Amino acid sequence: MGRLRRSRTHHAKRDVHRLARTRVRVKDLDQIEIDLRPGNRAKLERQEIDEEKPGLGQHYCVECAKYYETDLALRNHTKSKVHKRRLKELRDPAYTLTEAEKAAGLGQDNRQRGVEEVVKRFEGMSNDTADKEEEKKAVTA
Repeated sequence: MGRLRRSRTHHAKRDVHRLARTRVRVKDLDQIEIDLRPGNRAKLERQEIDEEKPGLGQHYCVECAKYYETDLALRNHTKSKVHKRRLKELRDPAYTLTEAEKAAGLGQDNRQRGVEEVVKRFEGMSNDTADKEEEKKAVTA
């Protein structure tokens, strides 16, 4: 009889580790929107030579916030799915603080519609029943 094989359960740990690593971390969308302004974009596209950056800092994709080694690599990147996907994400407007608060239920309109009317009706019904009970007591007495 052969050896029983153990189930491999380490995958969840590996996936969490992959999500947490910051090796290839790029700017978030809201940070890139600042870079896309005309003055900032021109500065980023025409940077001074920096020996510590890939391609001496001369080949930079503003939308993806990445440096490339050569101009050919940058041109290939602009044709890629990754770059096109990033452009599509940047076309959508960024979430505002008020939208985030509304999603969390913290906005100004966090009450259910019509609740106040139901409460008034309930209070009015309780007052009417109390009045009727007092009338019955007065009639029987």
